[in-house]
Formats: sequence, C-alpha cells, structure tokens
Amino acid sequence: MESLEKQLKDAARAHRPERERILARVEQGMFEPDPVRFRGRRPHRFGPWLRAVGATAVVAGACAAGGYAVASAVQDHRPQQTVATSPSPDETATTAGPSSPTPHASTSTQPSHHAVPPARTPATTPGRTPSGTPHSASPPAAPGAGELWADGSLDPDSNDYWAQSDITFKNRAPLSALTVELRVAQTGGVVDTGNWRDLPVDDFTVSVHEDDGFLVYRWTLKDGRTVPAGQHVFAGQYNHAEGGRDAKDDTYTVRGTASGKQAEAKGDFA
Repeated sequence: MESLEKQLKDAARAHRPERERILARVEQGMFEPDPVRFRGRRPHRFGPWLRAVGATAVVAGACAAGGYAVASAVQDHRPQQTVATSPSPDETATTAGPSSPTPHASTSTQPSHHAVPPARTPATTPGRTPSGTPHSASPPAAPGAGELWADGSLDPDSNDYWAQSDITFKNRAPLSALTVELRVAQTGGVVDTGNWRDLPVDDFTVSVHEDDGFLVYRWTLKDGRTVPAGQHVFAGQYNHAEGGRDAKDDTYTVRGTASGKQAEAKGDFA
C-alpha cells in the first residue's frame, strides 16, 4: 500500500497538462466551418462562443477529475488526525458571562452610584397653613384660648323685624370665673327684647345697656359659682328696623378662668 501511495503522489507531482494541445483543440472548434445547410426547416444554431465555452468546460472537467482521483487515493490511506481548535474571542466572551452594556445603552437595573437624599418636609411659617392643607377660618384667639373656644351666629328664626344673636363656647376645664359680652351695633330701631343662657339663671348677673352706638349684653358668673366643662350657649334678643339687618359690626367676647389660668375668645357675626 505504501508503494502504491508513493507512486500516486509521484504521478500527481509529475503530471503536466498539455496546455498547447488543449488550446489548439479549442481554436479548432472555434474556427470550424458551419455544417451544410439543408433546405427546409433551419436547425437551431449555436454561436461560436457557446462552442468555445463548452470546450473549455470539457478541459476543466477533465483536469478536475484527474486531480480528484489522485487526491482521493492519497486521502483514503492517510491516518485520521484530531485537530484541537481554540474558541473564538466572541465565543469566549459569551461563555464567560453576559456582556456589559454599551456606553449608550440604558438599563433600569443598573445600581445607582449616588445617595438618594431623604424626603424633605415642607417648611411652614408660623401663623400660616401649609400649602395643600384645607384652611378653615376660626375666630381670633388670645393666650390660653386652647382651654376656651367660641363662635358667633344669627339664630335661623331671625326675621325682618326681630333677631337673636347666639354665642356658643366650649371650655375644657371647669371655670371659676366667666364673663360673656355681646355688642349689637345700632343700625336703626335696635331695642332689647330679652336674653337667655343654658346655665342656671341664679348663677349669673345680667346687664343690658347702650354704649357708644351699641346695645351691650353682659353675663357675669357670680362668686363661688362654677361653670362645668362642656359646650354652652348665651343669646341676646332685639327688635330692629324693618328689612334685612347687617350684623357685620356686631361682636362678642368670652373671658374665663380655669385653675387660676385666664383665657379669652372673641369674634364677630360677619
């Protein structure tokens, strides 16, 4: 077998195609005269260029067949070899782990390298309601008003000839002293018709008089009496000139003392 393989190798190396002979045959085919034309139907003619291409293909096929035969013979007797290949850079990068994103790529899972500042609480100015919080009007309050709250309103039964002004107040602790004052502006025809409160009548001293254009009602807690913690109502009643009466100038004041601490609340009826 080794002798045959050597002979085939030597024959392949020594083979030299006769180039001049091949070219001569190609040229002969190109310049060969056309066959005799017969009368009747004309046969389909192929141009000289097609014959030249065909001849060239025949020569190339013959050379290829010879070379393939020699190579096959040599290959059949060559021992098999195992070739180790190293992975390409792309495959290595893929096996090692996921590729890092390009500088222009954005990802939502990338950790932040900046500390997030803590949430800030909006600053508030004393005496002002923070933005976004509903603002509710309340009557003016003096020191200690946390223990005493009051509000003024017109009774819904008031009409074009008569009215009642109500003062409602709340106290957290029992009061050892209390003074409630109602001032009704003299808008024309204002005359006292009565007053009342929801506390015992004998616990208070009541006075009604005119003072500088106002009809003044004053309730004063007697010494030794106490007003319990809770909500209480004081009211002054009066006639006035016919028609709707404007109470924008009417005012009230509530002063009380609880455990030696004084408190005051005042407001209007507008």
